[in-house]
Amino acid sequence: MRTRGRRTRATRLALAASLVVAAGLSLALPATAQTSGTAIPRLQLDGVVDPFVADYLQGAIGRAADDPATPAVLIEIDTPGGLISSMRQITQAVLASPIPVICYVAPQGARAASAGAFVLLSCPVAAMAPGTNVGAATPVGLDGAVGSDKAVNDAAASIRSIAETYGRDADVAESFVREAASITAEEARAAGIVDVIAPDEAQLFADLNGMRVQLATGEATTLETSGWVLEDAPMGGFVGFLHTLLDPNLAFVFFWLGLILIVLELIVPGHIFSGTVGTVLLILAIVSFGLLPVRLIGVLLLVLAAIAFFVEVSAPGLGIWGAAGVVCLVLGGWFLYDRAGGVEVSPLVIAPVAIVVAAFFGLAVAKLMAIRHMPPPEGPEAIVGREGVAIGGGLDPEGVVRVAAQEWRAVSPSVRIPTGARIRVTRLDGLTLTVEPIIDAPIPAATPGRKGNPV
Repeated sequence: MRTRGRRTRATRLALAASLVVAAGLSLALPATAQTSGTAIPRLQLDGVVDPFVADYLQGAIGRAADDPATPAVLIEIDTPGGLISSMRQITQAVLASPIPVICYVAPQGARAASAGAFVLLSCPVAAMAPGTNVGAATPVGLDGAVGSDKAVNDAAASIRSIAETYGRDADVAESFVREAASITAEEARAAGIVDVIAPDEAQLFADLNGMRVQLATGEATTLETSGWVLEDAPMGGFVGFLHTLLDPNLAFVFFWLGLILIVLELIVPGHIFSGTVGTVLLILAIVSFGLLPVRLIGVLLLVLAAIAFFVEVSAPGLGIWGAAGVVCLVLGGWFLYDRAGGVEVSPLVIAPVAIVVAAFFGLAVAKLMAIRHMPPPEGPEAIVGREGVAIGGGLDPEGVVRVAAQEWRAVSPSVRIPTGARIRVTRLDGLTLTVEPIIDAPIPAATPGRKGNPV
């Protein structure tokens, strides 16, 4: 009976295990079916268009084109614009691609502004999510004004040529440059600037299935999207980190934080760490300014703000220079980039930075400067050579003297020194001074029979 009971329990356990395995397989099979299909790289064009993101997109498009199993590439766009040189690098890679590059402005609230508009129009398939916009591609000079006629004409001709490559409305595309026009996704679809409006990638692929696409190379292909599965191809770790640093807000913060740390090193020497970190941050800010579309007026205001703070610290007065520095700082942050193009320093960043910088230069630096100009603290060894006066009955040979506003036990081994006589310290033994009289100082007459008591 025991043997049969054990066999029965073993059979039940085996049956239960089989059921668990079967259930697991039944759940796993649909998941495998869902993830199987043709892998389509999903690239990201977010943030400022800079050399890092340009190299990333160019390399990813090239690798996808070299893979026979990859029928297309998807680029999701959300950018305020950036450098013209980086934009041209991206558009050239897209136009030269032998496989379709699908550009999709997403998610809702995203934008393809300035350089992003060029990239979107360069794709053989252009799509947008609802609630997105495209345009505002007028080139801007360092002075914050519209670029020269030469720059505007060149940009207008470039975007018009790109639009005509795919039969899109070249006049609307040109208005992005000449009039800084910006239109919604619905307006772009109605104007023939984009091909599809889709809320997500699944709907996008469903809408594109069976579409005939003409590439810039002259070849044509039909999109078969039913088996496509997106596979993220993110930017490399280090390159992605560098791209993240090229942020308008971070560049503004790094500029002032680096300046604060360097000033701290100059005022209180020896803080090598703060000086090194400050220098690195300041270099990063300057590099970011060189890669971002900065305006000359904004940079000049930041420099004037720094000068005003330094003047306030060097010659503190009524705080006029400090107030001027705060005003220049706020205006410099506001006008640092072309806000019409979407690159800007957020007011939520400008305000706290202005408060911190004003507090540092108005309080911390002033306090540090005051400490720096204070006489160094004196230890016991600094008493040798100082002059004082004999008190408490004089020295015969011991007694008490007052030196540096303090009373000391003292000894005069060579001569008796009466009360009130000037003395000079010649030696320090522990807390006992060895002194001598100052010969050219008048020595008052001693009171007969009086002897000082040592401390």
